[in-house]
Amino acid sequence: MSTLFTKIIDGEIPGRFVWSDERCVAFLSINPLGPGHTLVVPREEVDQWVDASPELLAHLTAVSHDIALVVRELWQPPRVAFLVAGFEVPHLHLHVYPAWDMAAFDFRNAAREVDGAEQDAIAERLRGALRAAGHGEHVPA
Repeated sequence: MSTLFTKIIDGEIPGRFVWSDERCVAFLSINPLGPGHTLVVPREEVDQWVDASPELLAHLTAVSHDIALVVRELWQPPRVAFLVAGFEVPHLHLHVYPAWDMAAFDFRNAAREVDGAEQDAIAERLRGALRAAGHGEHVPA
């Protein structure tokens, strides 16, 4: 059975994509811990990060780093969070988002509802910044 993330990747469920390549995609979280909270997800259904190949992990980390640089540029937080959690969906995903304090690392503080128009604008800001940073070939239209 496909995971929720596979259904998003396959277009069965909508997602606000900011990155797409042959190995992974990145889209906004539906329960963000901050503006621009992005999930970097392999196309391959891998449950836990320890089950992924070192090559896949290296690729996911490199994409996360590229996204983190534009998150830092756009929101200028004191830190950019980078987490692997993964209890909520059994499909490996890396969290990248701005963090202003330790509360940003507590998933109990995640937004339960988001404004769709605001999320669309955030996704477009991320896509624009990724294009400007030279990653246009991986930024979906």
